[in-house]
Amino acid sequence: MAWYRVRALVIKEFLALLRDKASRMVLIGPPLLQLIVFGYAATFNLVHIPIVIYNQDPGGASRELIARFQGSRTFRLVGFLTTDRRLADIVSDKDALAVIRIGPRFSRDLAQHQSAHVAVFVDGRDSNTALLALNDINAVTQSFNTSWAADHGWPPPKAVMVMRAWFNPNLHSRWFIVPGIVGLLTLVVAMLVTGLSVAREREAGTFDQLLVTPLKPFEILLGKAVPGFLIGGFEATLIIMVAVFWFDVPLMGSLAALYLGLFLFLLAAIGVGLAISSASTTQQQGLLGVFLFLVPAIILSGFATPISNMPRLVQYLTYVNPLRYFLVILRGVFLEGDGVGVLWNQYIPLALIGLFCMTIATWLFRHRLD
Repeated sequence: MAWYRVRALVIKEFLALLRDKASRMVLIGPPLLQLIVFGYAATFNLVHIPIVIYNQDPGGASRELIARFQGSRTFRLVGFLTTDRRLADIVSDKDALAVIRIGPRFSRDLAQHQSAHVAVFVDGRDSNTALLALNDINAVTQSFNTSWAADHGWPPPKAVMVMRAWFNPNLHSRWFIVPGIVGLLTLVVAMLVTGLSVAREREAGTFDQLLVTPLKPFEILLGKAVPGFLIGGFEATLIIMVAVFWFDVPLMGSLAALYLGLFLFLLAAIGVGLAISSASTTQQQGLLGVFLFLVPAIILSGFATPISNMPRLVQYLTYVNPLRYFLVILRGVFLEGDGVGVLWNQYIPLALIGLFCMTIATWLFRHRLD
């Protein structure tokens, strides 16, 4: 009989969510919209970098180097300089991200087998973009060096870097970002569904009616949790399909490994959401609590910045963040082809966090009843 009572509460929760137009829009529209926006807008690959070239050398070597920048899809040549008077202003006014200066002895130094220097002035106010642009400029310069040496019968450079990227051969940042968005949006949806459920009952005045039913406190929490599992699983599946079939992100690993991680992650996320909802009196408090958890959870998950680069104390805090472990599972299954046996060290912390959060949610619910 307990299952019938829980099933009735689950049906009630679904009806409450689906009959509310605003809830339907929040659960379906924004996650897909955010996936499309993040999938296209969030990228670490620079294209059409605006550059200005200040060429002081009339020789052929400088013209060949300039042609390489003009023929690259990465760069967009927006102008030439004939003097250095406006060099600082161009970078300061953001007319170009970088100014490339080719000295007057560039071709002559190359002809004499001497080092020919190219100066690059880059806008350092956005340090990440500046570093990426410098790497791309250096790649073009190194390609020119190798080609020039081969064409003129010179010995090749003594140290040459040959790059081989495992798991992401073309270094598409979308392959790194989109799997992370699966975890991010699943966390948001699951916590919104459960984080407002108990508070909504209190605010609507139906919480006391729920207590006089034959449902026990644990059954009430279970009935509140099941819709979160079903909706979170459905949203995650939909987002995974978009990632694979729309964004062409390869799914190399086991679906069993992926969905086991999804189940444990939803257990943890729903436990946090129910704990917040049980401690809240109104939906506004519940919503505030959800966002107070979401922001640090996303920042400390390794979604955009490596956890290893964070201060040591902050790294310790990430161990209680379920999104940290789920991102490892997602990227491992998508890009590395991981299976269940490889990811057990991510499953165990997720399971422990989920059981702890569900225990706290149950205790808070009983405490509020008392």
